[in-house]
Amino acid sequence: MPADSPARATARETIALLTGAAGFTEHRPPSHPLPPDGPLGWAGYDAARERAGTRTGEEESVVYGTGVVGDRACVLLAFEFGFLGGSLGRLTGDRLAAAYELALTRRLPLLALVATGGSRMQEGMVALTQLQRVAAASTRLRAAGLPQIAVVRDPTTGGGWATVGAGADVVLALPGAQIGFAGSRVRPADADPHAYSAEGQFAAGQVDAVVPPGELAGALTHWLRALGPHAVAEAPRSDPHAAAGTPRADVPAPLPAAPLPRALSAARLPETGREAVAAARDPRRPRAEAYLADYFDARLPLHGDRCGGTDPGLLCGFGLRADGRPVAYVAQCGTPTRPAGYRAAARTIRLADRLGVPVLTLIDTPGAANDAEAERAGAGAAIADAFAAVAAARVPVTTLVIGEGGSGGALALAAPDNTHVTADSYFSVIAPEPAAAILKRPPSETGATADQLRLRPQDLLELGFARSIVS
Repeated sequence: MPADSPARATARETIALLTGAAGFTEHRPPSHPLPPDGPLGWAGYDAARERAGTRTGEEESVVYGTGVVGDRACVLLAFEFGFLGGSLGRLTGDRLAAAYELALTRRLPLLALVATGGSRMQEGMVALTQLQRVAAASTRLRAAGLPQIAVVRDPTTGGGWATVGAGADVVLALPGAQIGFAGSRVRPADADPHAYSAEGQFAAGQVDAVVPPGELAGALTHWLRALGPHAVAEAPRSDPHAAAGTPRADVPAPLPAAPLPRALSAARLPETGREAVAAARDPRRPRAEAYLADYFDARLPLHGDRCGGTDPGLLCGFGLRADGRPVAYVAQCGTPTRPAGYRAAARTIRLADRLGVPVLTLIDTPGAANDAEAERAGAGAAIADAFAAVAAARVPVTTLVIGEGGSGGALALAAPDNTHVTADSYFSVIAPEPAAAILKRPPSETGATADQLRLRPQDLLELGFARSIVS
């Protein structure tokens, strides 16, 4: 990566790129000077710090304070890679912990601009344990319902990647940045360099988007608008006042549910079950992409399951509607949903729940992927996790079935008591073909089996599964 690349900009240059004329107010933690040559008495450490300070104009490898990105106030922390490789020592830990505490105290989002080589060898275990401080500070911020966004620059490796970077709610990367837990000097000699790049980490589902520097301020403005902070959605379910419908002064008003999308086809209600299945499988039927484009003014995708997997047949993220209201979305695209898709869905729903953002799910799948690869990737556990995320959500979840509702693989993302259907959709305990096979019926009886399953939209309404048929 060339030294003059945007991904290699200094900490203050990166802050200025985002805050512009709105400016940045730097904060400094209380001073706790190190002993001579640091906690290990590492000969020459003081001299190395002095040279780094002269070269960069900084006192440490992290700068932090408050600023405005677009129209949103936030706490910014930025690593200065020119100061001892952006490494973490005790004084770095002081600054990181203070930045997280500032965000917590002022109830502001935390925006981390990361460029680091990891923990500082000259401070040994004292440096390494700063990662625990960061993890604890991040956990407190998460518990308070405040979002954390990371922009990973070049390079971002070691413990800084494994805490401030990868530990954020949303991870954006600059093109060409080197990203990975292992730095270039310690990874295997035959390692694929693409795996340690921004683009490679995106392909593996570890980064949500690779954003050019010129688009970064706009993207972050949208993310800050979408993620809040927002009010907590509702009183806990065990709260007797909430159960009785009695308002409490210390509990915010219930969060409005996401508005229902409008139906994008003029399909009439099917007369038979087999007709319902045919309409849902019609390749001309509007799919998730069309519904999301119609529903949102701006979409901010979340990418990957953070376990090395992606599912292109499941779209997740946050969106902004015309009135500026954020809604989180999970949308199936008509393909069998893979384990990575369910894990990404659960990640999205839990993040929305923590931040107080309502959720919209669009159901359209013949069912969960059932090939050997899906089983090895933990299909059952991933589906169970999606069920659990929906069941535990305190924010309202709204579901619209826009196509096939294939068994548990579809139901895992459906909201109990708040599921709606379109006229060209169906939902079934199992698809008609395997149902006929299980019942040892010939293929010629598949249509009759579809009729018996009562899977039409009007059947789903009559059975109490669907609340409405959206027109």
